[in-house]
Amino acid sequence: MKTPGEIPHVEFSNGFDPSKLKDGWAVGGYNEKRQGMYTAPQYRNERYIHMGIDIWAPAGEPVYAPADGILLYQRNNDQEGNYGPTIVLKHQLGDQTIYALYGHLSEPSLEMHKTGEPVKAGKMIGRLGTNEENGGWIPHLHYQLSVQDPGEADMPGVVSEADHQKALELYPDPNKIPGLIIG
Repeated sequence: MKTPGEIPHVEFSNGFDPSKLKDGWAVGGYNEKRQGMYTAPQYRNERYIHMGIDIWAPAGEPVYAPADGILLYQRNNDQEGNYGPTIVLKHQLGDQTIYALYGHLSEPSLEMHKTGEPVKAGKMIGRLGTNEENGGWIPHLHYQLSVQDPGEADMPGVVSEADHQKALELYPDPNKIPGLIIG
């Protein structure tokens, strides 16, 4: 496992280039316009602004809860180009409630904890899935926050220009939320 300082940051606003994923490890940005990267039908060739952070790492790498929370939702979003196995935790940070989505996990991750179960900071909540189980993507974690309860184990990870301003209000930058900073 690498520390955050050892993981290179990459940008895909000029198109997806897998050669930027050195040794299988990289971090991709929040609010990044990634035209041409999302080609599955559900994106309708108009959703390309990334509202989470991607952490590329080898399949099987563990994923930990950054803060105390409750496992609120989990399911396998198994449509091609979707998240695959997905978990949403609810965190209470002072007087602010934050919902955190962890997408592209392994299928066994959905059996590690029960819905409604408390999860302590530092507890493993899953492992990264292979491309065969995570929606067809190179193994990585899609980590996204919401100030609104998503009501299910899903959030729009990429949005259109028309939905961009509202998405910035609903899905804050994880690097700017004290207690949930990941690198």
